[in-house]
Amino acid sequence: MKKTAALLTLIAGLGMGFQGTAQAEGFDIGADVVSRYVWRGAEYDDGIAAQPWLSYTFDGIGIEAGAWGSFDIDGDDANEVDLYVTVPVGPVSLTVTDYYFPDYADGDDDVFDYGDDAEEHIIEVSAGYEYENLSLMAAINVSGDDENSKYVEAGYGFYDKDDYTATAFIGAGDEVYTADGNAEGNFNIVNVGLTVTKDIFSASYMINPDLETSYLVLGVTLQP
Repeated sequence: MKKTAALLTLIAGLGMGFQGTAQAEGFDIGADVVSRYVWRGAEYDDGIAAQPWLSYTFDGIGIEAGAWGSFDIDGDDANEVDLYVTVPVGPVSLTVTDYYFPDYADGDDDVFDYGDDAEEHIIEVSAGYEYENLSLMAAINVSGDDENSKYVEAGYGFYDKDDYTATAFIGAGDEVYTADGNAEGNFNIVNVGLTVTKDIFSASYMINPDLETSYLVLGVTLQP
């Protein structure tokens, strides 16, 4: 169950749409505080979570390497520490992400265990493309997931006025992203929503038709 729940959850800021902002050369640090952790249409934790990040972008080549985490403020039930590398290839950005889910409670976190039976690590390869207000992303789990689950998402920024921006998005997935595990590999729509941002604040309303549920998440970004 832990492995399945882990696969259903993160990346990208608040996990609510696309974050395609290019970074300047050098280090970048910050953190989001979110009212609950929802990722790709599924709730990972129903309490307040702190989600810090640390990254470095290499000058001239645009390669970004970093770490991202999510920590349940009320306990140890939903912790995550990810590593990633993003490489620009023409108009496309290729990313390899190591999703790591330590269980601090039992003291056996297996951070170096990447074996066939390991449950703490999921390796994902994804590709992202942006053109003006349109964003596209496709991802597949290549390790740690016997079903090699896949997810695709499209987003469109349709509003930018008075310091407010709004983006609509829709995502679909198979296998572990679906309510019943979907052993046949068919894609189901699992993430439809709207994200509105202003300054350091962000709010997202999301519907998961497959789970027949919805979420409303508020986030605050803290950055030097």
